[in-house]
Amino acid sequence: MSKPAPITHVLTDDAFLGGKVQLLQPKRGVRAGIDAVFLAAAVPANSGETVLEAGVGSGAASLCLAARVPGLILTGVELNSDAAELARRNTRRNGFGNQLTIIEADVTARASVHKEQGIMPDSYDHVLANPPYYTDGTGNLSPLPGKAAAHICRDEDLQAWIMFLVRCLKPRGTLTLVHRPEALSKILQVLEGRAGNVQVCPLFPRANAPAHRVLVQAVKANRAPFQLLPGLVLQDAKNKYCAKAEAVLRYGEAFHL
Repeated sequence: MSKPAPITHVLTDDAFLGGKVQLLQPKRGVRAGIDAVFLAAAVPANSGETVLEAGVGSGAASLCLAARVPGLILTGVELNSDAAELARRNTRRNGFGNQLTIIEADVTARASVHKEQGIMPDSYDHVLANPPYYTDGTGNLSPLPGKAAAHICRDEDLQAWIMFLVRCLKPRGTLTLVHRPEALSKILQVLEGRAGNVQVCPLFPRANAPAHRVLVQAVKANRAPFQLLPGLVLQDAKNKYCAKAEAVLRYGEAFHL
């Protein structure tokens, strides 16, 4: 994967989980939102377990997870050096400097390279990611170079992301992704034979609208059958979040699949 463009140095200071997490992030470019919060909420982690996030960005998902579950040992992998440094800064300012370690690395690199960087196979209880969403030539990409680069992902790159996550995961550990529904067939194809007990939860922006995101969770070395879950309608006709979404976004509650 090519090196992403630097992020802007103009930052905003944004509150997540009702202020439990304060996140510095670019004013223009790649910005975290509800995808990161729901991703973190869906990870079934317990205190003392190890967690790895691929593409940690400025740290939103990992920090929301750390705020919800005390005592986790987290690792974030990020290719963009500016984003990695911003994630370290956010980690310190939120008081998780001794829990979340940021490693600058390319998740699509060879396993031997990852080992040299301290990212070992079969080592994490849980892995998570919000992979890039669009393939080249599709989707509504931002004109900002950094943001566009962060959201472009070829099929082979998405496959490499998932294989990286599965490789890092302990047997019986959980993998959690958030992605666009269009990528679901590719995700399931890559997980086939590598992880089972796959659960897919669609997120609908409002009633009678198609899902705009899917949460996918799987267990390594597990053969339980696939489950398509009922999903969650996030907002009503007045754009007000439902009680369950509000509990996740504002109060930092878990979102159990």
